[in-house]
Amino acid sequence: MSPKTETRLTPGQRLSRGLKYTAVGPVDVTRGALALGLTGAQSSAAWVGDRYRQAGIKERLSADLATAQQAIAQELTAAQERVTQALQGTPPTRAERSRLRRRRLILVGVGVVAVAGGAVAFSIVRRSTQPEPSPLPPSVEVSPRP
Repeated sequence: MSPKTETRLTPGQRLSRGLKYTAVGPVDVTRGALALGLTGAQSSAAWVGDRYRQAGIKERLSADLATAQQAIAQELTAAQERVTQALQGTPPTRAERSRLRRRRLILVGVGVVAVAGGAVAFSIVRRSTQPEPSPLPPSVEVSPRP
């Protein structure tokens, strides 16, 4: 019996594998791109934290944290109010409707761009797999007999 170790792919390996294989491609490309973005965000956050620690600006960081906590508390109370309004059946305000409409339009736009990108990628792959027509004349006469 040999123990099997499962090696996990790095985001870069997942992205390159996704670009190589067409069956698993969209899933791996998405996971790889998201993981690369997440890794970059974590790296940036770590860099910012190091900069704050090096500069000795703990007071500003605590003030920013307090401001963020206040903003989160305000968002939570607003969300609770929206939930209670939704449960009571009260109609959303005009600003909420415009925000929802804008969000829907953005989502539809992202979907259209994704479908268009998929169609372009499909046509490129399809064209690259079809053989080029031969420049030589046919070896058999193609005119029908009378």
